[in-house]
Amino acid sequence: MPKLTFDNRNNAFYASLKTSVDQYFTSRQLKKTGNWKLYAKTGVLIPSAVIIYLSLLIFSMPAALGMVLCALLGLILASIGFNVMHDACHGSYSAKGWVNDLMGLSLNALGGNAFIWKFKHNIVHHTYTNVDGIDDDIAKSPLMRQCSTQKWSPAHRFQHIYVVLVYAISSFAWVLMMDFNKYFKKRIVHTPLQKMDSREHIVFWLSKLLYAVFYVIVPVLCVGWKSWAIGFTCMHLAMGLVLALVFQLAHVVENTEFAYIGEHDTKKLEEEWAIHQVKTTANFAPKNKWISWYVGGLNYQVEHHLFPRISHVHYPAIRNIVKQTCEQFDIVYNEFPTMTKAIASHFRMMRQLGRRPALS
Repeated sequence: MPKLTFDNRNNAFYASLKTSVDQYFTSRQLKKTGNWKLYAKTGVLIPSAVIIYLSLLIFSMPAALGMVLCALLGLILASIGFNVMHDACHGSYSAKGWVNDLMGLSLNALGGNAFIWKFKHNIVHHTYTNVDGIDDDIAKSPLMRQCSTQKWSPAHRFQHIYVVLVYAISSFAWVLMMDFNKYFKKRIVHTPLQKMDSREHIVFWLSKLLYAVFYVIVPVLCVGWKSWAIGFTCMHLAMGLVLALVFQLAHVVENTEFAYIGEHDTKKLEEEWAIHQVKTTANFAPKNKWISWYVGGLNYQVEHHLFPRISHVHYPAIRNIVKQTCEQFDIVYNEFPTMTKAIASHFRMMRQLGRRPALS
């Protein structure tokens, strides 16, 4: 397996930044975990999903309305993932570990698996962000070329067009295939998956069974195969498109940097881990409160990657500290003022990567 390390001998940037951020919380006597804002969102999002789910099963309604509600359900489930699951699985939802574990299982209710996601995201992605050959979020694919070190194929010429469909069906692939692939192969790209104990194996299979019961069997019995298939598709297309796009805007945009390591290579990056995080990450729409609310602060990706165990509700406040420290150390702070500009940048980059590389 590949082995990559960072030069953390002189981590002056992160040491200075962490001191300033810690001082912010200490001086205001604030906890770094979630607060009433996060818990209020949880109280809105989860009941809303349950109400829409039950309404679709109980009430007779026009097909068009049913499809709209299924898509809305998908959007709400995505927001639960952004807000509740994401903070909980990072241990920042609550100061109580059991609360984080419980709320982290909301991912299993969405069709995923919290154990696998924590290893894939918290450990692999957050350590080796945008490192081609390790980071599963930019793993090579015959359909997508997300960085210049990945092999080009003629199909990539049109990837900036068809990736919209790829993103839309991504949650199908995640729920029906990707978790099982990682479970049986026991690795994330080339990194061995952390060993699962008996409890985690039981949780994996039980939650997959319950997903099939509540998202397939019960709806089919209530509304029939045809209506279920249409509604299930609408839900996943909406959820998949939003989930994929938001995470792509964090790293696969212009000006973010990438690194490469071969399957059996050993490499050392000549920079500290924190600087690598800033260079490979971008924010978007920091002043749009509605977007920040819906995506669970994931539009503050720079802050999140530097402080993943701080709840997203605090990111707007510590953004200025991070920006000022980046300026002090002459580090470029990547940020798009609006989500529209970030989306445009992403698709420009995908189009550029889709062009045939010049022969060297």
